[in-house]
Amino acid sequence: MSENKAKIKEIFASIQGEGPYVGVKQLFIRFCDCNLNCKYCDTEFSTKKDYVEYTPHELFEKVKSFNLDTIASVSLTGGEPLLSADFLAEFLPLMKNRKIYLETNATLYNELDKIKLYIDIISADIKLESATGIKNSYVLHDKFFEHAKGIECFAKIVFDENISDAEIDCCCTLAAKYNLDLILQPKMIQDKMSVSPEFCTKILDKFLEKHIKVRLIPQVHKFINVI
Repeated sequence: MSENKAKIKEIFASIQGEGPYVGVKQLFIRFCDCNLNCKYCDTEFSTKKDYVEYTPHELFEKVKSFNLDTIASVSLTGGEPLLSADFLAEFLPLMKNRKIYLETNATLYNELDKIKLYIDIISADIKLESATGIKNSYVLHDKFFEHAKGIECFAKIVFDENISDAEIDCCCTLAAKYNLDLILQPKMIQDKMSVSPEFCTKILDKFLEKHIKVRLIPQVHKFINVI
């Protein structure tokens, strides 16, 4: 058995609360650690406590303990799952006939290359400096979307009141280049949007002036109080 291991924060079945697959039941595998440090991140994925280390075969056996007949897809989330790309390159071939949904910050394009043959859907972030504090992410996103060609892919954009017209232009340029659906996601404060519905509508309209494939979808799982 392989000695390749990954640190997993949690494994659970729930509904997808973000993006165009909202409401779909998924099995979530949350990987520890991330290569970014976004200001708004409220997800506990550190290795300071409460994680389990698995080999690829051990994780496969754990996944099989769930009722997969009710699961539409398996979501690799985090943290940043692509930090464990070598592990996933061994694990994902075991998941035959299961749809694999990758949630990623869309910066580790070389790691994506190691597993892209096994990925069915990519939920990619476009990181706005105004909301995340992450600078100059567009170059990495551009390379990531180039490497993701041929895979169903959409991009989520978390925004707050500080979003700028220049950031909207950059997002729409990327979306047009790679024919991406853009999902606008207002930054949340617990179960409330941090901006008003009127502001959301204003930002949506600004995007739609430049790229027609745009939707506004808040984090629905926070509204209905599911994990």
